[in-house]
Amino acid sequence: MTSSELWGPESAERYDAEETEMTSAAVLGATVDFLAELAGDGRALEFAVGTGRVGVPLRERGVPVTGIELSEHMAAVLRRKVDEDTLPVVIGDMATTVVPGEFSLVYLVYNTISNLLTQDEQVECFRNAARHLRPGGRFVIELGVPPLRFLPPGQVAVPFDVSERHLGFDTVDTVEQLLVSHHFTRDGEDGRYRRGASRHRYAWPAELDLMARIAGLQLERRVADWDGSPFTQESPKHISVWRKSA
Repeated sequence: MTSSELWGPESAERYDAEETEMTSAAVLGATVDFLAELAGDGRALEFAVGTGRVGVPLRERGVPVTGIELSEHMAAVLRRKVDEDTLPVVIGDMATTVVPGEFSLVYLVYNTISNLLTQDEQVECFRNAARHLRPGGRFVIELGVPPLRFLPPGQVAVPFDVSERHLGFDTVDTVEQLLVSHHFTRDGEDGRYRRGASRHRYAWPAELDLMARIAGLQLERRVADWDGSPFTQESPKHISVWRKSA
């Protein structure tokens, strides 16, 4: 069982069209370069593979990829792109589902570890990554830095996008470390907006490092983005790499 919210058929069908920036060559090129270098001549396992935004181009690069995905609807969209032999997918949650074999790389991108809404589940996700890694293998996470610096006293919401077709803001519960992302997306040209929301448990980089240590992993590298730019106190997100002892 998992606390993650399940993506339904409508959300799965819209996902690729609504994430055009994240599927651009500029974003995916650097992402795939980063992951392919870490995978080397080994296999990669993607937790929450979704519609294959990253897994499919990484497989096209020549890295054997297997995916774990909670939503059958998201996996069905992926299956239209590649067949099961090319990119196998196991339906299950990323904290407990086990697939056969060892991997040189396990990765979890685009804030998805925050979909696990308890600290215990996030710790189990690290343990599950370590369980699948061969000695010397790496676990990679892409995660936003909690936007608490933007919260003045008395304010509970932080805008993250104000554009022509989308309004987005986060509301934050600092006691439970829970964040709700609210989305207002304009569909069509009639001026109507579709409202959506998703819940997340945010975690600081130092908290993730402790989770990694519990799982037997050590921090190897932390950067601000897939291009390897330095991580600083101004960075809105981080790419972190933990290594399993050889």
